Amino acid sequence: MKVLSGIQPTGRFHWGNYFGAIRQYIALQGNEQSFYFIADLHALTTVREPAVLRQNVADAALDLLALGLEPSKATLFRQSDVPEVTELTWLLMTITQMHLLEKCHAFKDKKAKGIAADAGLFTYPVLMAADILGYDSTHVPVGADQIQHIEVTRDLAQRFNQLYGESLVLPEPYVLDDSAKVPGTDGEKMSKSYNNTIPIFETPKKLRKLIMSIQTDSTPMEAPKNPDTCAVFQLYKLFGTSEQQQELAARYRAGGMGYGAAKETLYEAAMQHFGTAFERRADLEKRPADVEDILVQGARVARAKCQQVVARVREACGLSAKPV
Repeated sequence: MKVLSGIQPTGRFHWGNYFGAIRQYIALQGNEQSFYFIADLHALTTVREPAVLRQNVADAALDLLALGLEPSKATLFRQSDVPEVTELTWLLMTITQMHLLEKCHAFKDKKAKGIAADAGLFTYPVLMAADILGYDSTHVPVGADQIQHIEVTRDLAQRFNQLYGESLVLPEPYVLDDSAKVPGTDGEKMSKSYNNTIPIFETPKKLRKLIMSIQTDSTPMEAPKNPDTCAVFQLYKLFGTSEQQQELAARYRAGGMGYGAAKETLYEAAMQHFGTAFERRADLEKRPADVEDILVQGARVARAKCQQVVARVREACGLSAKPV
């Protein structure tokens, strides 16, 4: 299985990122191909401050490595360090039909809200397709709501192959387990756009404050409570063992426990779960040159693969296999 996934550096990674995707990306490392890139080119559609983007990329690399990505098992690199992917984007653009892009979620959502969409957002799916096709990826980990991106990628690859012969590998979606629903501090889906996230590497003091701010109902402390409708309990389920979940659920139903105690239990569970990652991140922060070397070495491996694919595609459509 040749796995590829990218993650945007649009802000600090939060619990939703980890349980919804990163944890499973890391579980897939060590396959025949495990490529993971920090999608800084994609981030340009929303992040306009150069210093912010650079810091976000640095934080993303630190976070991924601290959470368990191992350079010996997976290739980590910056998207922009493989310029061939932008060349492949253009080659795909020449065979991309407008109506296909007009159907894509991000563009449709902005258009429906009356928000101006620039060409970068409109053609975003083509760059995403190049990201996937440029490495002969066979499987792309995605959530159920992102399957459309893989469908577009497959459509473009099929169209190119029909026009120029079999040149591109058709990828399959590797649908991530979405059973781990991650509510934010307001009970809605955890998302930066909702401003309800809990960052993974927040300081203990700020983390505790965020957890204590999670919205709950007004049930009195002495009264029984329903764990199934409580965001605090739903978050605790991500960390606790089955036995621990049952124990906390029993305390909810028995009454006599306030939500503050449940939040404290959640805080302690989160600190324990991410404790080792905190230590690794602190160590990596002291060695920025080593982190940069990991990204550079990863880019060399990824670029060598992408060059092979682009040479094949160039020759197929009538260009020289290698630029002069």
